[in-house]
Amino acid sequence: MNHRNRGKNTSDDSLFGSEKQVGTLRTAVQDMHYLLSRGYPEKASSELAGNRYRLKTRQIQAIRGASASQDQMLNRKSKESKAEDLKGKTIYMDGFNVLILLESMLSGAYIFEGLDGCFRDLSGVHGTYKRVNQTLHSLELAASFFQHCGVVKLCWIFDRPVSNSGRICQFIAEFAQERKLDWETSLEFNPDQFLAEREEIVISSDAWILDHCKKWFNLIRYLIDNKNLNATIIQFSLA
Repeated sequence: MNHRNRGKNTSDDSLFGSEKQVGTLRTAVQDMHYLLSRGYPEKASSELAGNRYRLKTRQIQAIRGASASQDQMLNRKSKESKAEDLKGKTIYMDGFNVLILLESMLSGAYIFEGLDGCFRDLSGVHGTYKRVNQTLHSLELAASFFQHCGVVKLCWIFDRPVSNSGRICQFIAEFAQERKLDWETSLEFNPDQFLAEREEIVISSDAWILDHCKKWFNLIRYLIDNKNLNATIIQFSLA
């Protein structure tokens, strides 16, 4: 029996759970946006903001994920697809990025809505992937989206070097076969580059992929808006 969750770290409530902390993080994201928009590198920008507001490592990780330059925001917005654009299309999914984010959200972890409107978490693969209690529910949400939006085929792309990537591919393939879903799984050595080169719409919240892909869809936004998910979301904006 699997008893693992992908929820909060023990320190997360103290780092993200108060209005004071969230207010400081929002100011730090605005500062990062200012620096990024003027050509400062992401690492230097996050270090400057982190030092100024005395942020902890996980807080810096959060503001890095939430920040973007003005050019990045405009570029990503110009390529964003709507739900009605997906009907009859083949879609490519950034497997670990989407699956782990869904698992984290369903586990009650803090989720961060960035300046680009994308949602990100603080979990990671760290060289190996293990299924958790929320994995099946995450796939059920993906299946509901797939059927409701009339997607013809969904291609899940996973990192070949990550341990257990083959097992999650097999698990997803069996899930899809049982439900007669036209899903495909694939292992790639460089999934980011592979997804960025697709002509089809991709689903990811990875910043590099969003900057370099042709078209993308905000699946997490769609699920939050349409599935009444009880997510713990911290929103960032320039207002």
